[in-house]
Amino acid sequence: MEKKITEKIAALPQDANYFSLEFFPPKTRMGFANLSARLERMAQALRPLFVTVTWGAGGSTAARSLELAEVCQRQLQLTTVLHLTCTNMSRKLVDMALDEAKALGIRNILALRGDPPRSEEYNMHGEDDSNKDFTFAVDLVRYIRQTHGDYFCVGIAAYPEGHPADTFQDLQDPVRDIPYLVEKTLAGADFIMTQLTYDIEAYQKFENTLRNHESGAFKTIPIIPGLMPIHSYKILTRVTKLSHVTIPPPIARRMEELKHDDEAVKRAGVDIVSEIVGGIRDIPSPGPRGFHFYTLNLEKTVSFILEQCDLIPSYSDAGDLAIEDDPASIPLDFPGRALRRRRASSINSQPHNRVVVDKLSVHGSSQDSVHEARADSAGVPAPPPSRSTTLLISEGLGALGREATWDDFPNGRWGDARSPAFGEIDGYGPSLHVTANSARRLWGHPVDSKDMSTIFRRHVSGELHMVPWSEGGAEEDGEGLNAETELIRPELLKLIDGRGWWTLASQPAVNGVHNDHPIFGWGPQREGFVFQKPFVEFFCSSNDYTNILKPMFAKHGHDKLTWFATNIKGDFESSLPIQPADVELDDLGSNPESVNAVTWGVFRGKEIVTPTIIEEVSFRAWGEEAFRIWDEWRRIYPRGSPTEAYLDTTKNDSWLVCVVGQQFGAGTKQGSKEEEDEVKWMWRVLAGEEV
Repeated sequence: MEKKITEKIAALPQDANYFSLEFFPPKTRMGFANLSARLERMAQALRPLFVTVTWGAGGSTAARSLELAEVCQRQLQLTTVLHLTCTNMSRKLVDMALDEAKALGIRNILALRGDPPRSEEYNMHGEDDSNKDFTFAVDLVRYIRQTHGDYFCVGIAAYPEGHPADTFQDLQDPVRDIPYLVEKTLAGADFIMTQLTYDIEAYQKFENTLRNHESGAFKTIPIIPGLMPIHSYKILTRVTKLSHVTIPPPIARRMEELKHDDEAVKRAGVDIVSEIVGGIRDIPSPGPRGFHFYTLNLEKTVSFILEQCDLIPSYSDAGDLAIEDDPASIPLDFPGRALRRRRASSINSQPHNRVVVDKLSVHGSSQDSVHEARADSAGVPAPPPSRSTTLLISEGLGALGREATWDDFPNGRWGDARSPAFGEIDGYGPSLHVTANSARRLWGHPVDSKDMSTIFRRHVSGELHMVPWSEGGAEEDGEGLNAETELIRPELLKLIDGRGWWTLASQPAVNGVHNDHPIFGWGPQREGFVFQKPFVEFFCSSNDYTNILKPMFAKHGHDKLTWFATNIKGDFESSLPIQPADVELDDLGSNPESVNAVTWGVFRGKEIVTPTIIEEVSFRAWGEEAFRIWDEWRRIYPRGSPTEAYLDTTKNDSWLVCVVGQQFGAGTKQGSKEEEDEVKWMWRVLAGEEV
C-alpha cells in the first residue's frame, strides 16, 4: 500500500532535508502530454519526496486534476497529494474525488476551502450544494476523518503573511489566522503547507509563533514552507499580487534593475530562492526540514535551485522518495533487471525500427550502424540516461536540455499552447481576482451597453485599475495602464466610444527598436532589436461581428488583417486555415499556418525569440475562459436582478475577436510619415476611418 507522506517524513533521518513539487493540470492536450514527459524526467533527476496536484476552485478542473493525479500516482509511481476544495460545487463531487483518489491509491489530501461559499451566485441548491456542509476547510478535514477514518493523510494550508482578506475576514493578519489553524489541526490535520513567501523574517516569526503556541497543536506537526522559483519579473509581480504576498525591498530592487532581461532575472532568482532555503534551514525544527516548490509546470529554474541547495537526494535514499521501485516485479533472469520498472519510450533515442544482424557494419556510414541491432541484443531495452545526464537536461543544458526546456520563459495565454505552463499562471481556473464586494464596488451595477462602455472607458482612461478580464488583476494604487498601452489609448477609446467594442488585450506596432528601449525593450540588454505587430482583442455584439467586421475582413484580406473570433457556443472562425476536424486540436504541427507571431526579438548569437504568439489552440482555450469570466462576474449579483440578467444576455450575444495588423513599418524609415501611416493603419480601419 502507498505510504502517507507523514510516514515517509518520519522515515528520514532527524536532520534530513526533503522537498516536494506542485503541478497543475495543463489547459491543452499537448500541454498535458508534454507535462507527463517532463514529470518523468524530473522524477528521475530530482527525486522529490512527493508531488502535489492542484484542484480548481469550485471543482472547475476536477476531471483534469484527477487525470494528472493518476499519471503521477499510477503511471510514474510518484507519491501524490491531491488538492481538494469543498465550496461552490456539487456536493457529490467531494465524495467522488475522495473515492477516486482512494481507487487510484492516493493516500494524501491537501484540504482547502476554495473561494468563499456563494450558493446563490453559483446556482447551488438542495442536497447537491456543497456549501450546506462545507463553509471552511476545517469542515472538509472533519468530513474526511468521519467518512474515511485515518486512510488519508490530510494536509492544511497556512499563510505566513496572513490569509488574504475576503468575505469572512476583513484584515490580513497571520495572528488572527491562528485560532482557525488550531481548529483545523485538532480536527485531524497531519501536516501544514504554507502559502509562498519571499520574506524569511516573516516566515521565521510565523513558524516560531506556531511552534510555541499555548495549544501545543503545532509542536511536532510537519510545517512545510511554500517557495516559488522566480521565472520572470512579470510572473513574480503577478503572483505576489494575487497571493497578497510582499516582496522584501532588497529583492524588489534587485528584480527591478533586471526586469527587462528574463535570463538575468532567472539567474538572480535562483540565488534569491536558494538564500531563502538556506535561511529556513537555520530555523530549528522538531523533525526533518521540508520545502515545497510551486513549479508552475516548469523544470529548469527549480532544478538549478535544488542542485544549488544540495537538496537532491542520492539513490541510496531511494526507499524514502516519491518513486517506489519494485524489483520483484521484474523476472530474475531478465537482462535489464537493474533498470527502473517504468521507463518512457522517449528515453531511448535510438530508432525504434532496426535491422537485426549478426554483425554490425564496419565500412558503412555511421547511419548504417545506427539502424542495426545485433541478434544477441535485439529486444533488450536500452538503458535510460544516467541521473546526472537527466539533471543536465532538466537544467536546459545541451541540445536535449534546450529541447526539454523550450518553454522556459512562459508568457501566460500568449505563449505556446503546447507548453504545460500555457495559460493562467496558477492553473486554478477563471477568477475575478477580487472579492465579490470589491467587484461590485469597482464595476457597479451595469444594466446596458452604455454602462458597460463606461466601465471600459474608465479603465482605458486610467480611472479604473482593472476590469474582470485584466490579466492577474491589478493594484488599485498602481500606475494604471502600462506605458505601451498608453501610446494607443486614443485608438482604444475610439473603439469603445465609437464602435461600442470593449477592448481587452492590445499592443502597438514596433519597427525594430533597440532592445534597451525604455518602453518596448526586453531581452539581453544592448544586444538586439525587438519588433511588434499591432493587435487588439475585444468583445462585440453578434450584429457588429456579422455586419461590420466580417465585411471589413473580407475587403482587406488576411495579408493585411489576421483575425480570430469565437463565441459562447464554441463557434470559431479565422482568416487563417482552421485545424482539420480529424486532427487533434492541440497538434500545432499539423496546421503551422495558424500560428501568428506578434512579438519577436533578434539578439546577438541567438535564434529569433518569439515570446508572444496568437494561434487557434491558444485563442480557443482563452475564449472558453473569457466567457466563463462573464459568468463569474454575473454570479456576484442576485439571480434575476437587472445586472445579472444583462450580463448573461450580453455574454450570449457577444463574440470575442482578436485582430492582428500585418503591417508594422517594415522597410520604412523610422520616424517617417510612411512608417506612421503603416503602424496606424489597422487602428484607422477598425475605427471606420479608412475607406
